[in-house]
Amino acid sequence: MESQNVSRRSFIKSAAVLGVAAQTIPLVNVRAQGAGRKFKVALVGCGGRGNGAIGNFLEACKLVGVEAEVVAMADVFKDKAVATGKKYGLPADRCFDGFDGYRKALALPLDIILLATAPAFRPVHMEAAIAAGKHVFMEKPVAVDPPGVRRVLAAGAVAKQKGLTVVAGTQRRHQAGYQQIARAIQDGVIGTILGGRVSWCGNVPWIKRRETGEDDAHYLARNWLNFTSMSGDHICEQHVHNLDVANWMLGRPPKTAVGFGGRARRETGDMFDFFSIDFDYGNDVHIHSMCRQIPGCYDGVWENFVGTKGTTMGGSAMKLFDGKKVTLPEIKLATDHGQVQEHVDLLKSILKNEALNEAQNVAYATLTAIMGRITSYTGQLVRWTDLLEQKDSPFFNMACTPAADDFEKGPVVAPEDDVVTVPGSGEAKKKAGKKGKK
Repeated sequence: MESQNVSRRSFIKSAAVLGVAAQTIPLVNVRAQGAGRKFKVALVGCGGRGNGAIGNFLEACKLVGVEAEVVAMADVFKDKAVATGKKYGLPADRCFDGFDGYRKALALPLDIILLATAPAFRPVHMEAAIAAGKHVFMEKPVAVDPPGVRRVLAAGAVAKQKGLTVVAGTQRRHQAGYQQIARAIQDGVIGTILGGRVSWCGNVPWIKRRETGEDDAHYLARNWLNFTSMSGDHICEQHVHNLDVANWMLGRPPKTAVGFGGRARRETGDMFDFFSIDFDYGNDVHIHSMCRQIPGCYDGVWENFVGTKGTTMGGSAMKLFDGKKVTLPEIKLATDHGQVQEHVDLLKSILKNEALNEAQNVAYATLTAIMGRITSYTGQLVRWTDLLEQKDSPFFNMACTPAADDFEKGPVVAPEDDVVTVPGSGEAKKKAGKKGKK
């Protein structure tokens, strides 16, 4: 497989191209190129992150010196689409609802579409956006199962052929601190990486109870964060950030994963509360991944890598074992806000006619998280090739249900609340103790 044949150094260089471009293209030059330019943009997914994304995009437009026209909103729920549209002066007939609302938005004349729905829908929405010839910003993660990841990789390849920019919401790649650490690792400052650990431990962000008379499709869409078929579980929806950093710094995805997890206190949905995964990156390099969403426990979000000469922590700290001072390379970006810089880089790539394509990076990060989830749910060792190459593997077509396409075809059936996979048994059972309420 091509990704396994790329050297660590060349992979990191290619992954860091975005940061290099951000510092070597003076913003003043880009502003000059953008003078008089107006980009038409639409937002798909008007929840918290979607509202954040459109705000980040408009702030980036100001930094780059271009105008923006918000032309459409789309969300499963009409009230959400209309409420967000009102902020930008959109009439109700430009605020589309339903599971096919994104298609109505894409039918309008626009340049850029922001995809911020539940992750399960990302492959379908991305395919449609690329087919329509639009530049794409898409939130992470970009799928919830191996077939979905492969669809994103295929759509990313089409985007590359068409010269379209695809930027993802893995904002650490757009932060100067992380780019400095990546550059220093590339330059061998801490020597060869021997291993590390990545973590995202905190609380359940939110839950949504089923409303009276609500059908399964709309319940899943509202409470998407707590269902594996919609979010990919929190190892995928949230911890993907840290796993993306591991892939970036090591210069390759993992070869295998073995891990475990469980559910003790979560309410609603069918996800685990915690995961602990050993990712084997080959050459005796192992990364320990842990993530947890349980209140009242120790919280921590970090990425730590240990090399032959020193260590790193997060996107700012690097120290050497011999005590010598480390001077990180200087990297200047338009803003310290990674979620704004994402859009700055998107706009700059379009203005320079040098398309960025982050589809593979974010797809691989997503697949790494999915690999960790599958090993934990099943209790089996999972290989990277099981998910991308080995069609006879039981994991190759291990798809979540209902699938995104099903929502546009008719009624769907939601997984039962509080029923979770039992590792090693191949069965799903009701969790002992308090029953989750619908």
